[in-house]
Amino acid sequence: MSYLFDPPAPVIAATSDGVGFPVRRVFCVGRNYAGHAREMGSDPVREPPFFFTKWAEAVVPDGATIAYPSATHDYQFEAELVVAIGAGGRDIAAARAADHIYGYAAGLDMTRRDLQAAAKATGRPWDVAKNVEQSAPLGVIRPAATTPLDPAAAITLHVGDTLRQQDVLGAMIWSVAEIVATLSTLYRLEPGDLIYTGTPEGVGPVSPGDVLRVSIDGLADLCVTIGPRA
Repeated sequence: MSYLFDPPAPVIAATSDGVGFPVRRVFCVGRNYAGHAREMGSDPVREPPFFFTKWAEAVVPDGATIAYPSATHDYQFEAELVVAIGAGGRDIAAARAADHIYGYAAGLDMTRRDLQAAAKATGRPWDVAKNVEQSAPLGVIRPAATTPLDPAAAITLHVGDTLRQQDVLGAMIWSVAEIVATLSTLYRLEPGDLIYTGTPEGVGPVSPGDVLRVSIDGLADLCVTIGPRA
């Protein structure tokens, strides 16, 4: 069969074992740290987690330079633990969630915060605030079998040499297992899905030229540079 135009190339994430991880979908969890929920003007109640999505093409690798996007004057960072799904399933029990996880990585959920605030004020979806080209930087994925999660593991974000975000993974309101279990009641999870699990407090704006570094104990650092405005 011929095509009207060339189909897009698959998005392949790097792994520490040297094989490519084809990205299928990107799911993100909102307000999963109490401090961040408060700084966004919400109460950190432990109701079921809620999700939003990004295109797979929003994923860019460690070392990338990402454009400052159009239509915003308040582009902000959110450092996150990312879960890479390796085995599909629906209605997965939290106790079996680990059977479906290939590995973990450091990630960023970049956000047009001014557009998000406007959407919240009018009760509209967050798509244009969150689902932005190059807005889901992803570090090297390390297999869960060799990188067990430690609740005491620190997650930090530096802008240049300045520490801007700091917490531990155990401070998440919903654990990784609970996130996988809940999401699998809404969608059948498939190999290649990524789940960005939420960010600690301290989110803030970036400017062209800023270098962002996300560090999570036990995982490879993720570093990206903010480029010129798109």
